[in-house]
Amino acid sequence: MKNLKIIAEVGVNHNGKISLAKKLVAHAKLAGADFVKFQCYNTNELVTSKAKKAKYQKKFNKSETQKQMLKKYELSEKNFQYLKNYCKKIGIKFLVSVFDCKSLNLTKRMGLKLIKLPSGELNNFELLEQISREKKELIISSGMASFKEMAKSIKYLKKRLKKKLTVLHCVSSYPTKPNQVQIKNMLEIKKKFNVSVGFSDHTDSFEAAISATVLGASIIEKHLTLNKKMKGPDHSSSLDPTEFTNFVKLIRNTEKILVSKNQKVNADELKNSKLVRKSIVAKIKIKKGEKFSRKNITAKRPDNGISASNWFRVLNKVAKKDFNINELVKL
Repeated sequence: MKNLKIIAEVGVNHNGKISLAKKLVAHAKLAGADFVKFQCYNTNELVTSKAKKAKYQKKFNKSETQKQMLKKYELSEKNFQYLKNYCKKIGIKFLVSVFDCKSLNLTKRMGLKLIKLPSGELNNFELLEQISREKKELIISSGMASFKEMAKSIKYLKKRLKKKLTVLHCVSSYPTKPNQVQIKNMLEIKKKFNVSVGFSDHTDSFEAAISATVLGASIIEKHLTLNKKMKGPDHSSSLDPTEFTNFVKLIRNTEKILVSKNQKVNADELKNSKLVRKSIVAKIKIKKGEKFSRKNITAKRPDNGISASNWFRVLNKVAKKDFNINELVKL
């Protein structure tokens, strides 16, 4: 049974269309993800009209404000309920990131037992206070936060939260460059705060997530899109369905490689061992009554006679019959 959970982060890659969101849920399930995640926010509660967009968000539309952009991608409670039901129908877990108190209340009405707090809300103590009162498991991302900032929020939550807390190492640059990942910070988070840890991956490749898996991540999160060329802030730094399927496969294979059990030779190895290991054979012609010695016996493939591991047991024993060159020695 796998322990590591993979989150397919749809975010706003549905472009505000429930039909696209449904397709992304289906692709996440087909790829083998454990969760599919959406961003749950109320635009008016989240942002003012004066807020500017980040550089990566301006790629497709430089003139609109952040508020105008977010409004296009906002899903209704009815939309979320539909997606939750669809996830249940096809067998994948439904998850949302919560950006404001009004949206937190929505998750309560939906009966969600696990929610995600995005990096931008890590220091939002109005929201943290409300979350700490809920009987929910919580995943938080640590993008843009120093260890000092993390400490303030994590200590607050650990003191009050009644359920499990998992912290994802995260770098909020899109895409994250290899030299920016600093994946060992995930281990520092675990050491400093004694929490379960994981990795929210914003790189445009697979290596960082595989590294996180090797280092013991309990959760890996990666963005999923239908097409990287679609208009929207996150599509270009996401994986398309084929890439995401390969991504999940690599993570699962890495998990298998990491499995540690008592050393046991598997069936394939046993078959090979008979071919590549050696038996004791006559080096030269041996007459009945002669003693086996280093001069008249040797070890050669295959291992279908007396194993070469019994070398010392055979030495100095007396031959009970004649042996030709390369004939298997018998005692």
